[in-house]
Amino acid sequence: MGWQRSDLERGLDALRAAVLAALAPDLTPALALSGAATSAAPARPGSHWLLSEARAELPAEDGFDRAAGSPSDYGDATLATSSEDSAEARERLIGLVELARGGDAEAFGLLYDHYQPSVYRFLYYRTRSVVVAEDLCSETFFRALRNMSSFRWQGKDFGAWLMTIARNLATDHFKAGRTRLEMTTEDMGQHDDATEGPENAVLASLTNEILLEALTQLPNEQRDCLIMRFLQGMSIAETAAALGRSDGAIKQLQLRGVRNLAKLMPEGLR
Repeated sequence: MGWQRSDLERGLDALRAAVLAALAPDLTPALALSGAATSAAPARPGSHWLLSEARAELPAEDGFDRAAGSPSDYGDATLATSSEDSAEARERLIGLVELARGGDAEAFGLLYDHYQPSVYRFLYYRTRSVVVAEDLCSETFFRALRNMSSFRWQGKDFGAWLMTIARNLATDHFKAGRTRLEMTTEDMGQHDDATEGPENAVLASLTNEILLEALTQLPNEQRDCLIMRFLQGMSIAETAAALGRSDGAIKQLQLRGVRNLAKLMPEGLR
């Protein structure tokens, strides 16, 4: 499973530029911290093996009907929402969640197809390991499947609930000491842009290795905020929903995260 290097670089370029702005604002007055780029992690095969495996393991009394179910009235319909751009897409996803809550396995499968790429991408950048990201992504959707009947709308996109599960799993994974956050430098590559002018000279010095190593040293919430905003291209509202914070708090988290990242740069860059 190979790297999509150009996509990765776009996300890292946005973070690199933000760090440069914090390091030397006089060199780059136009660089705003609000810019975040979409970046793609190595793709995971889109299949339904997880669903069949999970349903086979679920006990009959778990409340998840293996046959197609029907929406139930949970009393939270007025809080149902989605971050999709079009009204049609929002209605479709909300409808799928309602069907999945009622036990419709096919509806859950469609939700899996829609949200799996973003959940996997977050876990990949959080762990920088394809194997670990795949395992945690599978566990995220397995837990979601087991708990669909207990899901309640709270004015947030269904994806925020999934991202919260994924984030908690990643935190537990590292707390358990099962692995260390490492970067494979031969996979990541170097930042090879031209070095004309003082801005580009500093940018070229901020290699992927330096950036991602420093990222692992940030407090968890700041690190997750920067991953979601810069490496995933999530909006402030989407990041706020996933982290359970207000939009204003996310802006402050992003600002503090970038500033702290700048402080972690090698002496020659500060």
